[in-house]
This record gives sequence, structure tokens and C-alpha cells, in this order.
Amino acid sequence: MAFSKKVDVNEGDKKGNVEKWLLEIEGIMIETLKKITKTAIEDQTTRTDWVKMWPAQTVLGVNMIRWTLKAEHAISNNSVKSYVTELVSELKDIVALVRTDLSELDRLTLGALVTIDVHNKDVVQSLVDENCRNIQDFSWIAQLRYYWDNEKYPKNPMPVKMINAELMYFFEYLGNSTRLVITPLTDRCYRTLMGAYHLYYGGAPEGPAGTGKTETVKDLAKAMAVPCVVFNCSDGLNYIAMRKFFKGLASSGSWCCFD
Repeated sequence: MAFSKKVDVNEGDKKGNVEKWLLEIEGIMIETLKKITKTAIEDQTTRTDWVKMWPAQTVLGVNMIRWTLKAEHAISNNSVKSYVTELVSELKDIVALVRTDLSELDRLTLGALVTIDVHNKDVVQSLVDENCRNIQDFSWIAQLRYYWDNEKYPKNPMPVKMINAELMYFFEYLGNSTRLVITPLTDRCYRTLMGAYHLYYGGAPEGPAGTGKTETVKDLAKAMAVPCVVFNCSDGLNYIAMRKFFKGLASSGSWCCFD
């Protein structure tokens, strides 16, 4: 992604002060992502061309905003069944696109997109099965929902909601990364972690080794565009080392997994 404006590291008090211009870079990164996301939402190109025109992170984020909007519209108008058909045809279009000659980066983007699209289709199908008629029904509000609201949130117009938890999309640049397959258990972990974070708590996924506890937290961080640091703790970790961690995490707003 090209920055929306240049950063001059030798300008004024930034000369030689790395923490000054790095903060400016961080600010411009967030502004650039917001601008690109807004433009991508307004772009009405056909979906098969649209997914190749925009950066991967924007494609995944805007795809979720559009899905949330259309799903709520379908629930309100009692047309959820026809929306399932629309999602299936969208998925088929992307599958056909995957079979064409694509660049490596486009293929990566479509891999993550298909993973999320399949889950979104299953969610809407479950709304049909449960006869969901209201956007306040638990079967709908229990899903990870993305919105774009410039009026209510002028500084950060992209809230992400799940049940009564509402967190802001962080707009950390993630690049073109893969995404985990979303199972019902993944969703339950997301609900717990989102609810905990909303109440200013931490989360503690528990279970046998190799079941994907850390990966699930990392994937939720990707969904929220939050930087996430994983640290494997040894028995030599004391409160002084922990103090350093929390100072850094608090100042950067990052998430961390202490394994």
C-alpha cells in the first residue's frame, strides 16, 4: 500500500528522533488504511474484478462490512433464503476465479476470502434453519459483525461487534496473510475473548497442546487488525520482565499471548 502522504524523517524536531517519525509513520499507516477502506466500500465494480483491485486486508474487511449489511437487510425483509442462494453463487464465482491464471498474491487473498465466505454462507444458512426474523435475535448478534459508521464514530468508523461487545477495528497494516478455518468452537472462543476484552479483562483459553489456542487468539487479532505478540514463557520469567512487557503492550495497544 502506498502511504497517503510522505514522511520526512529529517523535518524539524524529527531529525535524529526515531520515536517521533515512527509515530508519524504509524499515524499515516492508519489514515491510509482508513482511506483505502472507505474508497473500496464505495467501489461498485463486479465482485470478481473487485477482489483483485484492492489490497488483501481491505478486501477481507470490506467483504465483512457488506456481508453484515446485506444479512441484516435480508433478516429485516424476511429474505434470508434468497440471500443464501446469492452467497452460494458468489462463492462459485470466486472458486471459478481461483482456477484461472492468478498472481501469487491474488491467490493468497482468495484463499483467505474463500475461508471466510464459506463460514458466512454457513452462518446465513443457520439463520434460515433457526427461522431468524429479527436482527436482535441471539443467533444473529452472536456472529462477528463489521459496520462502517462515519457519523457515530468519526475517528474510527469501523466498529466490530459480537453479542454486546463492541471493539474498534485497529487498522494495523497486516499485509496479505492467511486465515484459519472458522469452526463453531472458534466462534465460541471469539465470543468469550471479545466479551472479556469489552469488559477490560484478559482471556485464558485452556486445553491440550496443539489444539489451536494461540492460533485462535492470533486469528481474532487478524480479524480485528490488532498487532499480536506471542511469547513462550520459561520458568525464569519474573515480575520485572513482565513489567517491561506490559509497559510496551499498554503504550502500543497490542495484544499478547503468554504461552
